[in-house]
Amino acid sequence: MPSEALDAVVVGAGPNGLAAAIRLAQAGRSVLVLEANRRPGGGLRSDELLEPGFRHDICSTVMAMVPLSPALKTIEFDLVTPPAPLAHPFDDGTAAVVERSVEETAEALGGDGPAYRRLLRPLVKRADDLVADAMGPLKPPRHPLLLGRFGMPGLLPAGALARVLFRERDTRALLAGTAAHSMLALSEPGTAAFALVMLVTAHAGGWPLARGGSQSVAEALVARLEQLGGEVRCGERVTSLDHVPEHRAALLDLVPEGVLAVAGDRMSPAYRKRLQRYRHGPAVFKVDWTLDGPIPWRAPACARAATVHLGGTLEEIAHSEHEVARGRSAERPFVILVQPTLFDSSRAPAGKHVAWAYCHVPNGCDQDLTKAVEDQVERFAPGFRDVVRQRRTWTPAQLQVEQPNCIGGDISGGRMDLGQLFTRPVARLDPYRTSDPAIFICSAATPPAGGIHGLCGWYAARSALRSVLA
Repeated sequence: MPSEALDAVVVGAGPNGLAAAIRLAQAGRSVLVLEANRRPGGGLRSDELLEPGFRHDICSTVMAMVPLSPALKTIEFDLVTPPAPLAHPFDDGTAAVVERSVEETAEALGGDGPAYRRLLRPLVKRADDLVADAMGPLKPPRHPLLLGRFGMPGLLPAGALARVLFRERDTRALLAGTAAHSMLALSEPGTAAFALVMLVTAHAGGWPLARGGSQSVAEALVARLEQLGGEVRCGERVTSLDHVPEHRAALLDLVPEGVLAVAGDRMSPAYRKRLQRYRHGPAVFKVDWTLDGPIPWRAPACARAATVHLGGTLEEIAHSEHEVARGRSAERPFVILVQPTLFDSSRAPAGKHVAWAYCHVPNGCDQDLTKAVEDQVERFAPGFRDVVRQRRTWTPAQLQVEQPNCIGGDISGGRMDLGQLFTRPVARLDPYRTSDPAIFICSAATPPAGGIHGLCGWYAARSALRSVLA
């Protein structure tokens, strides 16, 4: 690294911070990334949490956006794609399945097949164009007709769209489960857009996993940055920008609370007040397991998917998310479960498995939801507890300790409703710029919000290159 002032310092080596650094380095700028943790990755970290030889992902496992993200397409990852992206079991022993093919999925949905095909096929066919227009800051669309085809149904509450467009239990439940990734009540406007994004990425990208654990994605990002001449230093906690190497621009992979902690004295009073009003959303309660065998699903189709949604019908999922939105934990929560070792045997000893699941809870909730989560798994996989070897639970507070950007256990970097999705962290023409022209925010607290896509960092780096680093 040259001795003169760096072009940029990036604080935080999560996927967005690393994506920002890579884009800057690709443009020929000198970049240093500082990470407080002993390893880079943020939500892309893997560890032997419970037993030797069993590798668990601390946060993210399913790389839903990675195959479609323009920020990551030039980087080679070792990904494993399951036969089906998603399974959704029911109490009668059957399961709805999102296949890679829109046509195959539609054929299995009976009378709803034509409507499902009309809704998804045009969006999946032009998934790259849709991501370019919809996943980022507000801007004039390059493909207005395509964006309109997405936006018109997407602006609706997911519950309303499911009831208007579909008649079958399975299709309504698939839409509800994918919409629930928003962590919002399904009666809120815009939640249908989350369902559409999740379904488009499932069909167009397959919801792959990183072989060996999500840490390998972070390692690939670091390797690419180092190839370009950038540097990552771990174990270096930044408490103030006054204490980092001299630089022309600082990009912060931090949510507003962290931004204020390290650079609040550099911001205008008005901007500080706006950051202080930033809203965080619901949290997750997570359980990791080591298993003596695969999960004994009643519906065999669940063994074809790495991701399984456990929540039953649309009505049950909507009730669960409604309870969380009202500040209460649901007695029968909607559960998202991931079973990676069915498709990546390198994560566990021969014949053994790992799995994890989480449910949504109010921000900062301190309840132990282990029984509620496992009851939902047992409901669709009788005998599940018999194959459990060990478990580790994560409360929202514990998640925040592990990943400081997850304030109160909010893994999305902030509430993702229409009032904040595109105006995060504050409403500005360029949301990545702050009141200090040399400081930029590149975390999930900027558009397009949470997810492993690197786009928050990619757009923040573009902003820096167009201004202070031009």
